[in-house]
Amino acid sequence: MTNKILIKLAEIESAENIHILHAVESGSRAWGFASPDSDYDVRFIYMREMRHYLKLEKARDVIEWPFDELLDISGWDLQKTLRLLRSSNPTLFEWSNSPIIYKTTEEWASVQKEINNYFLAKSGLYHYLSTATGNYREYLKGDMVKLKKYFYVIRPILACKWILNKKCPPPMLFSELFDTELEVEMRIIMADLLEKKAITSEIGEGKRIDELNDYIEKNLADLKMAIEALPTEQKSDWKKLNDIFIDTISKKYAMKNGNLKQGFRLVSKE
Repeated sequence: MTNKILIKLAEIESAENIHILHAVESGSRAWGFASPDSDYDVRFIYMREMRHYLKLEKARDVIEWPFDELLDISGWDLQKTLRLLRSSNPTLFEWSNSPIIYKTTEEWASVQKEINNYFLAKSGLYHYLSTATGNYREYLKGDMVKLKKYFYVIRPILACKWILNKKCPPPMLFSELFDTELEVEMRIIMADLLEKKAITSEIGEGKRIDELNDYIEKNLADLKMAIEALPTEQKSDWKKLNDIFIDTISKKYAMKNGNLKQGFRLVSKE
């Protein structure tokens, strides 16, 4: 499947005339609790030629490739990515921390080393709290529930605990959150669910697990209070991100034109 994904990424690069900087797995496979029939959620960051960014008209900054039964693939333009990074978009930290990397580049490395400097704890906490609350309300309140949805509630709860305790983006792998943040008395229940999900195409519906629901409700309330008490953080200025963006696209331009030493500022004067 990895070879199929790499071929598809190359196809997208050719069809869209783009350069993919970084491509990762972003869904349940990257979280470490995939089912045997889970699809592949591939996400990538790309850039276009310099002239694309010098146009006056706005252009689409997302690529969504036709979905099939196994492969869900889409990407964000580098410019969009850096704008969202300044706002501490939680999705970017997830992609940055993915344990499954299909492709990466030196250009991405210059972004990667700066990413955590733009992490805003309160923004990340509200994201994960909202995810947990929404999934709990929609899927786990009845007598019979979709058992796999417990992962989509417990994981963001543990991510919130990680952020509160460590003041940094949480890891993608559920196992790391499990070992670090989940209370010992809840581990047997979650480990049993994890084992069932790993060997069953669809663990389906089952009776609500009251111990987990009680744990979820208590933690959602406690986390809400803890997050609201935190001070609001200030976004960083644009300078570093502007420098990264200009350096990245100008180096690519210079390479294409046979002069790697020429940057955007020199080329633009010609």
